[in-house]
Amino acid sequence: MTVTAAAAAQTCRTIPNRVRERAERTPDRICMRQKRFGIWQGITWREYWEQAGLVAHGLAALGIGAGDRVAIHSENRPEWLYTDVGAVAIRAISVGLYATNPPAEVAHLLRDSGARVLVAEDQEQVDKALAVLEQCPDLERIVYLEPRGVREYGHPALMPFSELLDRGREHARSHPSLLDEAAAGATADDVVTLIYTSGTTGPPKGAMLTARNVDFATQVLALGPGLYDPPPDESDVTLSYLPLCHVVERAATIWVNAGAGTTVHFAESIDTVVSNLHEVQPTLFFGVPRIWEKIHAAIHSRMGGASPGKRLAFRASMALARRIGDELVRHDGTHTARSRALYALGYPLLFRALRDRIGLRKVRAAGSGAAPVAPEVLRFFFGIGVVIREAYGMTENSAVATGNRRGRVKLGTVGEPHDGTELRLAPETGEILTRHPGNFAGYWNRPDKTAEVLEPDGWLHTGDVGEWVDGSHVRIVDRIKDVIITAGGKNVAPSEIENALKASAFIKEAVVIGDRRRYLTALIGIELDSVGDWAQRRRIPYTTYRDLTEKTEVLTLVQGVIKEVNTGFARVENVRKFRMLPKELDHDDGELTATQKVRREQLQDRFGELIEDMYNDTTKFAGGDLTGVHS
Repeated sequence: MTVTAAAAAQTCRTIPNRVRERAERTPDRICMRQKRFGIWQGITWREYWEQAGLVAHGLAALGIGAGDRVAIHSENRPEWLYTDVGAVAIRAISVGLYATNPPAEVAHLLRDSGARVLVAEDQEQVDKALAVLEQCPDLERIVYLEPRGVREYGHPALMPFSELLDRGREHARSHPSLLDEAAAGATADDVVTLIYTSGTTGPPKGAMLTARNVDFATQVLALGPGLYDPPPDESDVTLSYLPLCHVVERAATIWVNAGAGTTVHFAESIDTVVSNLHEVQPTLFFGVPRIWEKIHAAIHSRMGGASPGKRLAFRASMALARRIGDELVRHDGTHTARSRALYALGYPLLFRALRDRIGLRKVRAAGSGAAPVAPEVLRFFFGIGVVIREAYGMTENSAVATGNRRGRVKLGTVGEPHDGTELRLAPETGEILTRHPGNFAGYWNRPDKTAEVLEPDGWLHTGDVGEWVDGSHVRIVDRIKDVIITAGGKNVAPSEIENALKASAFIKEAVVIGDRRRYLTALIGIELDSVGDWAQRRRIPYTTYRDLTEKTEVLTLVQGVIKEVNTGFARVENVRKFRMLPKELDHDDGELTATQKVRREQLQDRFGELIEDMYNDTTKFAGGDLTGVHS
């Protein structure tokens, strides 16, 4: 089946254009807030454009022009936006780096992109850049945002952000028409940013997004009835916490903000998301599955240690929430008279206080993407009044493919193709292909890799296997490369099993193994906070993460979770044995991508002994099977 819709024809508008227009139309309106000294400080549209303009002129003073690359290595903060918008305003290309990128990856990204200027947040990021500077022949300047620990370095490549702005002021006085001239010369085919892929199957590749790509994504996500319905407007509040070099956060924080005029709040860090949510109470919130799972696990863990009276009230409320959730699922996310009555009963009892505590009391539209979420987790949030709409997109199509719309939410699907989007499934493989103005221009300096995913007629191969549900909605089966073919020739999608396991408050990571094997096994990583709290309540002593994973009681706990999940799958999809990961997976160790996706090949190499232990009928490592537990 192919879904088509004609995109509205209009002149391509860049993000700098949109920011500038808002600065002229509503100069004193707050467009973003950052927490300083414990207080949320507002930034107006006028200030946003002024700062972006100074950065643009400062970069120009350093010799940056059309087509040059400007890298940003920082957590989410206003300067990220100033640099991104400022670079694009003079037709340069922005390149985002994850704050967690280790030096080797920093070297690859800077060298591959040929970045001439790097804006680094603090001493940690500056140290990484200086350590690999000799490997990056194009890098000329490192502009740092935080001077602490850096100001005494004395390296000739270093420059404080304040000096960049000062140079920008001086340049603006002598070149007052720079931004107008750059805007006049800009074209829809200008590459405005390189967004590097997560690198699950090799070195990250730079996806080239053009002004046309970004404009299309802005129209769909900020101005059309897509994931947020009705579309966002100036009354909406958001929280920026995912890395800005990821396409999803770039869209939510920069593109939607400029297109719809929302007010962005920058989380203090990824670790403070829950507390910042409580303070900000956003009206729009997009979370990756890990965030929804973490909130879900934290609620159940906290209630596990509550007083008997509170636990009783919680169980009663959850029974009510399950009934509400089931009713909403049956009616595509729309309330019925019955569900409204049940919600009115549960709201003053628990739902209001619970939603306020987790920061979702005011949310009118919630979304999830980047990976599937376990249906049990979605039902829970449905039940407390937060209908999460799953969506689908990727870097290569500017995060635009499908989304569940209000009143048409089908659990377990990623929704319907967005307006202006063509989507079809390859007849033989079921691979999802998309075609629309948001499809990228290709991989930076990798025409061979571009040819593998982008057809001459514009169809993009996503690498994901999908299937139609009710002829309108798409369900993601798994990544083509991750589908397991057992020794018996059965095809198994591991992500469905893994997500069911991770729906447990006690399991953080689950990696199903079994390609060309007789049966399925799993590597399990526990949720340290939840399992640690569970162990303390039972007076089970432990010292380290590894020590906790080796406790017989914990192995029995995990075994129970796996047995319960197995009941929901066919026998060939049952996990027969498991082994406990001896450590939390880490990006620095190469086990996770910067977006916290598991690098399966690296994981199987690193923990090969644990895997073989499950297939050699040995018991050298902590784990269990369906008939007993051993360590």
